[in-house]
Amino acid sequence: MTPTINTSMGLYEWAMLFVLSVLWGGSFFFVGVAVADLPPLTIVTLRVGIAAIALWSIALVLGHRPPKRVEIWVALLGMGLLNNVIPFVLIVWGQTQISSGLASILNATSLLFTVIVAGMLLPDERATPLKILGVVIGFSGVVIMIGVPSMGEGDSTLAQSAIIVAALFYAFAGVFGRRFRVMTLQPIVTAAGQVTVSTLMIAPIAYIVDGPLVIADTSSETWVAILGLAILSTAIAYVLYFKLLESAGASNVLMVVLLIPVSAILLGALFLNETVQAVHIAGMLLIGLGFSVIDGRLWRRNIR
Repeated sequence: MTPTINTSMGLYEWAMLFVLSVLWGGSFFFVGVAVADLPPLTIVTLRVGIAAIALWSIALVLGHRPPKRVEIWVALLGMGLLNNVIPFVLIVWGQTQISSGLASILNATSLLFTVIVAGMLLPDERATPLKILGVVIGFSGVVIMIGVPSMGEGDSTLAQSAIIVAALFYAFAGVFGRRFRVMTLQPIVTAAGQVTVSTLMIAPIAYIVDGPLVIADTSSETWVAILGLAILSTAIAYVLYFKLLESAGASNVLMVVLLIPVSAILLGALFLNETVQAVHIAGMLLIGLGFSVIDGRLWRRNIR
């Protein structure tokens, strides 16, 4: 039986969610640098492989050991497939044919899928009308912030479908990941185990599709980007992800997909001298409104 969670997040959970959005939002920058030298699947393999090494190093120093029970590794295998291998491959392939803006909007549907899937499979995360309304409002804010890219980017129907299917897999991963709380695993061990099995699954595919890695042809800037992608956007990010999943549930943790565009725009304004436009502020306000509706406490109090 899956333990119940607190569906209304506190300040600590909201802070973790925002940090997670910054870490995952930064992955777009790191990937943008790395693709100049490396093919996509090789980047994914390095991302999860280096993250696995970093996470196990920290876990062992803290006194944690790899799980010994077979059923835990089977669960980690399932999580790796749902949360990394399948969606990473679909997204990488999809983004070779459609713009990042359109991919971001399609990826944000993972929250809507999560609300539906979690509502069907988890009794403590029911898809209430208020929660669905909040998701629609927040998703509208993402569309307003990013704009509506052209849907007719060549023959991109399959590519768009691939991103949507990846978003659906993220939803199932969020629900599936709730079981690790029952197994009493530390979030860092769960994160390390997941990226380990993901590496073992992705590496052979990358070798077949991309060929062997030629280290001599890879610039130092690319390696810095790969390290940032692996350590910040994967290792640390997944520890936060599993900790949030434990305490706040699948629907709440997947709200991060709405915050990622907000983080990207704020980081661009802070470090790249980019301008925050009125449409960005409008989108952020809508996302904030959507969050408050999903949380529900303020609205239920006023309805009464």
